[in-house]
This record gives sequence, structure tokens and C-alpha cells, in this order.
Amino acid sequence: MTYCLSHLATKALWPVVILIFQVWQARCNGQTAGVNPFSGCQSNVTTHENGSTAAEVRVGVVPTVQLGNALGLIVGFGVFAALVALAFSLVRRFVYHDADNLDTAFDAGGKVSIGLTATTIVSQWTWSATLLQSATVASKYGISGPFWYAAGATIQVILFAILSIELKTKAPGAKTFLQVIKARFGTTTHVTFCVFAGFTNLVVTASLLLAGTAVLTSLVQGLSLELACMILSAVIGAYTLIGGLGATFYVSYFNTTLIFSMLLLLVIEVYYNPYENSRNPIGSSSKMYQFLDCINGPSGNEENSYLTFISSGGLMFGIINIVGNFGAVFCDQSYWQSSIAAKPIQGVWGFISGGLTWFAIPFTMATTMGLSYLALSADSGQALLTPTQIDQGLVPPLVAQKLLGTAGEFVMLMLILMAVMSTGSAEVIAVASIIIYDIYKTYINPYRKDIPESHCVLCGKDMTHECTCIPVTQCSACHEDVHEAHSTHKLGVKPFNKCTTHGLYREYLAMLLNYKSWCILWVTAFTIPLVLLCNAASLNLSWLYLFTGVLIGSTVIPISLSITWSRINAPGMVSGAVCGCILGLGSWLVTASQHEGGLSDFIQNTGKEDSMLVGNCVAIGSGGIICIVVSLITNRRFKSEDAVKEWEKTRNVDNPLNPWVHLYEDLPREKKDERPSHEEFLKIFRSAKITAYVAGIILSVVLIIIWPAIMAGLRVLNETMFIGWAYVSQVWAFLAAAFIISVPLVQEIWGIWRQYKRNKVKDMQEEKYAVPPQTKL
Repeated sequence: MTYCLSHLATKALWPVVILIFQVWQARCNGQTAGVNPFSGCQSNVTTHENGSTAAEVRVGVVPTVQLGNALGLIVGFGVFAALVALAFSLVRRFVYHDADNLDTAFDAGGKVSIGLTATTIVSQWTWSATLLQSATVASKYGISGPFWYAAGATIQVILFAILSIELKTKAPGAKTFLQVIKARFGTTTHVTFCVFAGFTNLVVTASLLLAGTAVLTSLVQGLSLELACMILSAVIGAYTLIGGLGATFYVSYFNTTLIFSMLLLLVIEVYYNPYENSRNPIGSSSKMYQFLDCINGPSGNEENSYLTFISSGGLMFGIINIVGNFGAVFCDQSYWQSSIAAKPIQGVWGFISGGLTWFAIPFTMATTMGLSYLALSADSGQALLTPTQIDQGLVPPLVAQKLLGTAGEFVMLMLILMAVMSTGSAEVIAVASIIIYDIYKTYINPYRKDIPESHCVLCGKDMTHECTCIPVTQCSACHEDVHEAHSTHKLGVKPFNKCTTHGLYREYLAMLLNYKSWCILWVTAFTIPLVLLCNAASLNLSWLYLFTGVLIGSTVIPISLSITWSRINAPGMVSGAVCGCILGLGSWLVTASQHEGGLSDFIQNTGKEDSMLVGNCVAIGSGGIICIVVSLITNRRFKSEDAVKEWEKTRNVDNPLNPWVHLYEDLPREKKDERPSHEEFLKIFRSAKITAYVAGIILSVVLIIIWPAIMAGLRVLNETMFIGWAYVSQVWAFLAAAFIISVPLVQEIWGIWRQYKRNKVKDMQEEKYAVPPQTKL
């Protein structure tokens, strides 16, 4: 038995070993030079429905959507999103009674359900690149491209479940991951990682909007890049300003529902053609296989076939994708916000289910649209897009236009709009939270200056031994202030707080809440010149996507260890991030300089796969090694008591008006008003922590080792294998759509109804024990 298993494993893994060596031998530059890869299929179709020959087929995406119709669609969705955001604000005000809380704007109440967490993860991880770049790599490398895009960007979300449970148990009061770094390592380290967090949000936002505007301007007549930027910025900023993070959760649900609906529509049209559309020459998985089988794939693919996992270019992209996306997730505040918004157990299952659900979008989208592009090109006998147009992400718009005409164009407009709205709003909220909590509140205008992290922000005394401030829930003066503010507060009139303990701090947070709105406006407005600058520099979606890991990959391991390893220190954090970034950028430039033209042809040579591969790997590897080595050298004497002290620093990050202990009132504890010890907290959520680690490790191994090894062992797929492969992508999409559409809706409605019933019971109790007014005899 052991021999059989080892023999099977060797047979499956050996092609992967060979492939790794091929990566370094072959710099896959696309199609074989000087040969038309689609010429082998010219005999299949000689003319088209309009009677034109293959040589006369128009190349590129033709903008045919009227500007007025496109603006109506975009504005309509913007108004709908604003109404959804308003609905969320009303729910928080009249059901949960925390709409005026600053923290609610950035954590949505801290009790988000599993389904809504998963929806938000799917929505904010569905970039424009998810829909466009995934199809691009499918058109370049064949069936391996969709899988490597999906798997290479899923494991980060699944593994983030580990960081989610670690954050919620070790720093349950934190609103940003940078607050944890500040509490543990001090100002220098905090500022360093604030800079890297800013880089992350810049690159992600630029990648998102650059791809979105490219698609919009390619499909809509008369739509300029500048107008497209302004429209998208206005839509994103409007509903984000109204409802904060919670509004993005609600809007994300509807966006995700539409994305899956449109995706399934494209799948049915391409693979089943139920209405016998004359534009569609495919119509079945079998016909798709015939097209792919008769064209020449890249020289790095097994037998020059698009039907194989043995692809040097595909594997190279897979490695870059895996490494680069760790930085795009672990260093992006928007994912930490999703974790902060949920309780520990809900956060773990939200990230796991969200990752597996999101896998279906790029996997199915690229297997459908990317391979359809190859089939349509084979049908016409020539490539329908130039390499530059492919790198701009125009494969899905072209396929939608060719197969569905105007309807397909509107489908793509809706898909891109949903992706831009969801991820864009999450990025805006992330940047705003960093500005408020980590810059303004920490350095520009802190409530109390020069007090240690372990001291109470209200009285300035040590929270453990000296502070005597009563909890806000037990403060009768605060209760009267809140009641009076809700009953007599007028628009434009600043409420006056009489409580001598909490009143001034309440007014301070109200001021920050007002600044939050201005931050959202300015951050949203800044996206316009950012996109125009990237466009002026001739940056495209593919280049930005691959460059992400080179710039911020060095922070991945330091950030992960900051919440999981008590021995890591400030020198290790700073040296790992900074030196790793320098080494990554240096190796990237050196590799690019070896190509013909050197760095004078900057975008072309730095964007090549081998340049990006080296830069990404060096950045993440050197950053982690330097971080660990420096910490071990400079922090030799470390005892178990020191570990407890380290995590007490992060547990002290809190809002005295809304202490994190109140979020865990329903836990089985005797003293619900007192903060549980670190050991008690770890014991309570031990099962959730085990789930996060086991699921994260097993699913990652399956997705990036076992599954591709098995597929590589199959060499080149025959027709039966390919039909099964296409069927897997379709079934996964249908199951993911069923989960993400039904579960969040049911859980959220049930949560609101349960809170409403609690409020009714509470109101009845207050009326029962209320003192009756005195009557005259």
C-alpha cells in the first residue's frame, strides 16, 4: 500500500519538478515567433455571418454603448447603493442604536455574521483584475491560467482566517492592524508600516480603477478617461460617506449577487447557447475543446497546447500571483476591517467560506471568457486583440461583445461597475480608518499626549492598578446625555455632554466622526489624479498587478508575526520590511536590465514574468528572513512572562466608551463586566483557532500542490477530461452563487429581527420599573 501511494505521488509530482526547471530555461513570450497560432483552424470557418472573410474581421473592442445609456446605468446603481447605505444607517440608528458611534463607521458594530463577512470578502477581493486579468492569463497560457489565478489568490484569504482569530483574541479592541504595531513596537515601526499600508492602498486602488476605466472607455462611445474617473469616484464616495463600513457590507451583498448572476449568464451562453445565438460558434464544452485543440499554444506549454497544466509561463504566473497577493491581503487594512467587524468564530468561517466562494469567480470567469477568446480567434483565423490590448484586460469585453452584442456590453459594464464599487469603497474606508486612528488620533490631535499605552485615556492613570473610571454602561450621567441628545438635538447644534468622566471624550469622538466624512471625500477625490497619473505613465493592469508583491511583499511575514509571535521586536520589524523592499526592488531592476533594451524600455522589461518573479520572491523571502534573524539576535532573553506582557499591550488598545469586553457579553463567563484574562480568552476560542490553522494549511496544500500536481500528471487533456474540467468550474460557480446569495440574507434578517425583539423586551422592562409621575391629591 505504501509503495503504491509513493509511486502514485512520484508519478504525479514528477512533471511539476520538470516544470520548475523549465521555468528557468524558457522565458515564455506568448506565441511562437513568426507563426500565426490560429492558422490551423482557418479551414473550420471560412466566412462569418456577415459574409466577411477571416482577414477582414475587425480587431479590438468597438465602443457601441451610448454615453447617455451608460451614465444612466452607472447613476442608477449609484442611487441604489446610496439607498442601501441609508437603509443600513437607519437599521443602526433605530434597531442597534449605535449610528452615532465612531467605531461603528469602521467596524459595523463588531458583530457581523458569517455570511455577510464572506460576502464582503468575496466582494472586496473581486477586483476589476479578478474579472479581467484572470481571462488574460487564460488567453496566454490556456487552462492552467484560470486555476493559477484563482488558487494563487484564494489561499491568502483562507490563511487570513488565522490572522483574524489571532487579532480578535490578542487585540479585540483594535480598529486597524497598525494600532497593534504601535502598541507593541512604538512610533518608528508604526510610521514605517503606515507608509507600506499607504503604498498597498495606492497600488490596489490604481489597479482597480485603471482596469475599470479601460473597460468603460472601450465600450462606451464618447466616454473620456477623465469623465470615467470622476463618475466612478462619485459613485464610490456617495454611499461610502452615508453608511461607512457597514454600508459597504450591505452594498457588497447586492454587488456579489449581481456578479454571480452575470457570471452564470455568461457560462450558460458560452457552454450551452440555449437560444441558439448565431453569434456564438461554441455552444458546448465539446466544441470549445475542438477549437483549443487545433491551435498552437505558447512554446513553454506541453506539446504547445492550451489544454495542459504543464506550462512554464502558467507556473511562473502562479508563483508571482501567490507571492504578490500575500502582500495585497496581509498589508491591506480593508481585510483587517472585515476581521474586526466580525466576532472571532464568525471571522474564521467568514474568511474560509469567502475564499472558497471567491475561487469560483476567476476560475469560472477565465475558463469561460478567456478560453472563449481563444475559440473565437481560432474561428476567425487570427488573434482578435493585440498583446497590448490583452494586457489592458480587454479579453472579456471583446468576448461579451462578440457573443452577446449590446447585451454583452451591458453585462460587462455591470460586472466592472460592481467590482469597482465594492473594492473601491473598501479601500476608501481602509485609508480613512488609517488616517483617523493611526495618524490624526495618534500624532496630530491625540486626546491625551504623552501617556503610556497601558494608561486610561480618560484619567491618564494605569488601567490595571490605578484607574477608577466607571464603565460607560454604568454611568447614569452618560445615559442622560445620550437620551437628551436623541430627544433635543437639532441639526447644526453641537450636543452638550454633562458627564464629567466621559463627556469630553464623547465630544472628541464626535469631532473625529465629522473628520471621517471629510477623509472619505478627500480620499475619493484623490483617486482621480492617481488614475490619470498611472495612465500617463503607460502603466497597464497586468504590470500593476504583478508589481504589487515587489513593492509590499517584504511586509507579509513581519505583519503576520506581529500578531502571532511574541518574541519579534521593533528592529526585526523595521529591518525586515525596509531591507526586504530594497532587495526586492533591486533584484527586480537587475533582472529587467538583462533583457534587450535594458531599463530604457522600462515598462516592457520590468513587466516581464521573470523580472516580476525574481522581485516578488526576493521581497517576501528576504523580508521574512531578515525579520526573524534580527529579532532572534536582538531579543535573546525572552521568558514566558514577557510574552504575557507583550499581548497585554495589544489588549489595552480600546475605546473606553465602547469597551471590547461588551462585545463578548454572551460568552459563558461569571464576571461579564470585567475584562477576561489572556489565558481565558485563548481557552474560549481554542476550537476556532484550531479550525483556522487546520483548514488554512490543508486547503492551501490541496490548492497549490496536490491539485495542480494531479493535473500536471495528466499531461495534455483529451476531450473527455476537458469536458469534466469545464463542468467542475460550472458546478463550483453554481454552488458558490447559491451560498453567497441565500446565507447572508437569511442571517442578516434573522439578526435584525432578534435585536428588534430584544429591544422590545428591554423597553417593557424599563416601563415596568419606571417611577410613575407624582399626582396631586
